[in-house]
Amino acid sequence: MTDFDIETVDDLRQIYPAPKGPPVEKTLYALDKHCRNFIAHSPLLLLGTEGDVSPRGDDPGFVQVADDNTLIIPDRKGNSRVDSLENIIRNPTIGILFLVPGMDVTLRIRGQASLTQDPEILEPLALNDRPPATAMVVKVTEAFLHCGKALIRADVWNPDAQVADDVFPPVGQMYADHMGTDRDKMENRYDEHIAEDLEEEGRIVRRPGR
Repeated sequence: MTDFDIETVDDLRQIYPAPKGPPVEKTLYALDKHCRNFIAHSPLLLLGTEGDVSPRGDDPGFVQVADDNTLIIPDRKGNSRVDSLENIIRNPTIGILFLVPGMDVTLRIRGQASLTQDPEILEPLALNDRPPATAMVVKVTEAFLHCGKALIRADVWNPDAQVADDVFPPVGQMYADHMGTDRDKMENRYDEHIAEDLEEEGRIVRRPGR
């Protein structure tokens, strides 16, 4: 500990004064038409659970709005780590950040999540007659649009800002280096695993990692 450490909320508020005006007044406790529209056009969300963040992506509108305080998020089978799902079982409090390509603002959701295998919930979420393995049922407690400063600073939607092809090696090679295994074998395993999952879902397969 040093004199420069920030240890309490009071310490923090000495640096950042309490918010007022629009940053506070924009908070909603149910989804309005703009939240619904944002979710309907979002192909990507970041799911925050107990000390972890995980991406979820699919066709725009893959998250279903059941009512003004309930979201349904399909969870399709992947690598079976299920870190986020295990976290939800231990602690149902979650945060979600919805993104829409080309939009600098994001939609932030706070809520309580539970997991279900209810066929009546899963079957409408099927792709090529394959329902998701489970779904997250999220009870929304807060929702608000987050200002676009971060994405504007990052220039994230600018095609000219994309990283050049030679900055990173193939993703399979990076995995192999992490694991200390054969690079060619790992790269092939990675490409095949991604391709198989996407083909089962009836998606057009492109080379993963970009």
